[in-house]
Amino acid sequence: MPTIAETHIVNRERVQPTHANNYQSAHGGIVMKWMDEIGAMSAMRAARETCVTAQMSRVDFERPIPIGDTALVDSYAYATGRTSVRVRIEVAREEPHTGETEETTSAYATFVAVDDGTPTPVPELTAESEACRELRDRALAEEPERD
Repeated sequence: MPTIAETHIVNRERVQPTHANNYQSAHGGIVMKWMDEIGAMSAMRAARETCVTAQMSRVDFERPIPIGDTALVDSYAYATGRTSVRVRIEVAREEPHTGETEETTSAYATFVAVDDGTPTPVPELTAESEACRELRDRALAEEPERD
C-alpha cells in the first residue's frame, strides 16, 4: 500500500519574465499549471497508475511571486476513493539569495487513475506516522465541500 510520505513532492520553478503577468509576477495560469503537474505526480505515486485531473477546487492566490523568485510547489496525496486520489497542493515564494519563504497559493485537487483512458481502481493510502496523520486530518478538515 502506498503511504502519504511516498506521495510528497516538492518542486522548484524559477519565475522568469516569460511566466509573468502585467504586474511582473507569476501569471496565475502558470502557477496553476505547475500545481497541476506536481499534484498529478503525487496522485500517480498514490495510485501506481497514470492519473488525470478531474477537478481543482478552492485555488487561493494569497500573494504574488515576483520575477526572479522561486516558486516552491509542494503536494501530497491525503485520501483515495475507488478510482480517485485527492491531493493537497501548496505554493510558496522563495527569495533565492536568502531562502526566505512565504506562502502564496493553495488548492485541493482530485485526480482519476486511468489505464488506456478507462478509470481504474487505486490502492488504499496509509498514514504511516503521526506527522502524516496530521497532514491527512488537516487536509480532510479544510478541504472544500465536494459535489
